[in-house]
Amino acid sequence: MNNRWQPERPVSMDLGDHDVPLSGTHLKGKRIALMITGSIASMKAATIARSLRRYGADVVVYASDEAMRYTTLEALEWSTLNRVVTRLTSAAEHLCDSTPFDVYLLAPATYNSINKFRYGVADGVITTTLASALGRMELGQAKILVAPTMHGTMHNAILTESINYLQDLGVWFIPPREDYGKHNIPATRNIVAAVCRAVSASPLKGVKILVTGGPTPVPVDDVRRLTNRFRGRLGIKIAEELCLRGGDVRLILGDGAIRPADFVSYRVARTYDEYYKMVMDSLNEEDFFFGVYSAAVADYRPKTKATGKLPSGGTLQRIELISTVKVIDDVKNAFPDHYAMTFKYQENLSHDELMQIARNRLDKGYPVVVANRGEEKGPAGEQVAWLVVKDQPEKKLLSKQGIAEGVADHLESIMNQRLKA
Repeated sequence: MNNRWQPERPVSMDLGDHDVPLSGTHLKGKRIALMITGSIASMKAATIARSLRRYGADVVVYASDEAMRYTTLEALEWSTLNRVVTRLTSAAEHLCDSTPFDVYLLAPATYNSINKFRYGVADGVITTTLASALGRMELGQAKILVAPTMHGTMHNAILTESINYLQDLGVWFIPPREDYGKHNIPATRNIVAAVCRAVSASPLKGVKILVTGGPTPVPVDDVRRLTNRFRGRLGIKIAEELCLRGGDVRLILGDGAIRPADFVSYRVARTYDEYYKMVMDSLNEEDFFFGVYSAAVADYRPKTKATGKLPSGGTLQRIELISTVKVIDDVKNAFPDHYAMTFKYQENLSHDELMQIARNRLDKGYPVVVANRGEEKGPAGEQVAWLVVKDQPEKKLLSKQGIAEGVADHLESIMNQRLKA
C-alpha cells in the first residue's frame, strides 16, 4: 500500500475561518452561557461551543480560574467569537440585563460547583452567575442545564442530595457518560441535543411519537436471514430530528447494524416477527399520538424455516416464499385514531406512477405518504422523496436530513391544527 500523500489544495468554501457550517436552526436566536469549571474535561469547551453554534446559538464562555488550567483564552474566543468572562467587573457580567441568556450550561460541572450551586454559595464568576441564572429560571426567563463530570468516588450522599434538590427546582441534568469508574462529560452531540430540547418551542415538545426504520430480516434457518439493502439511516435521522424538537420519541430499529445517537430511545428488532410484536406492543402500552413508519418491512418470508444451519456447498433447495402480514394495515385497523405516516419506495417507474401509488394509499384512509423512487436523485446524488397529502400538491424533500425536517414540519402542522380545534 502506498502511504505517500499526494498533496492537493482543499476545495475552497464560502465559510470564513471562524464560521461554522450549520447543522440546524434549533438554537437560532438563542444566547447560551457556557460555564466551565475545574475539570480536565474543560479542554472540550471549544468543541462544545462550536457545536452549539452549528445549530445557530450565540455562545459566551464563563470560566473559573481552575477551568483555565485546561484550556486557553484564545481557543475559547476563537470558538465563540465572544470575549471570555473570567472575572466580574463593573459591567455586571453575571446579570446581563441588556443581553440576557436563554440557557446557562454548566459543562463540565464539578463536585464543587454542583454543591456550591445547591447551597447558594456565590463566591466566584461561575457560582455568582448561577445565582442570577436561578432567579431567571424561577421567573421562566431561562433554562439551566448541568453536565456532572467527576470521579466515581466523589458520587456520595452529599452530591446525590444536591442533584435531587436542584432537579426539584427545575434544573436539567444531562446524564454523564459512565466509563472507567467515572462520570465523564457526555458526548458533545448529547449536550447539544439536551440544549435544543430544553429551549424547543415546537408543538411536538413532549408529544409521544413512534418511529420505525431499517430492514426487518426474515430467518431462513437459525443462522441465515433474508433482508434488503436498507440500513435505517432515514429512520434514525427522523427520530433524531423529532428529539431535537422536544418530541418524546421511541425508535424501533430493524437490525441493519447502524445505531442512532445516544439521546434517542430505541430498541432493535432483529427479525420481522420481533418488529411486528414491538410495534403492536408499543401502541398497546402507550398512547403514541403520531407514528412515522419508515421501516423497510419485509414483504416475503420463507414458508418454512429450517432448524439449525443448512449445510453449505452444493445446491440449496428452492426456498418457497410467502407474503408477510402488512404491519401498517394491522396498525390502521387496530388503532384507527393513531396518526400514521407511511412510506412507499419503488423503482423503475415514472414520477406520475409513483404519485398515483401514493394517492391510492391515501384513498385507503392513510393521512399522509412519503414516497420515493430509487432512480430519482438530487443534484449531489441526494435522496429525493415526496410528501403526499390528500387534496394538496405533493411537496419535494431533498436529502435524508431534508426528509427528516419535512416529516417533522408536517407533524408540527398537524399538531397545530389539533391545538386550534
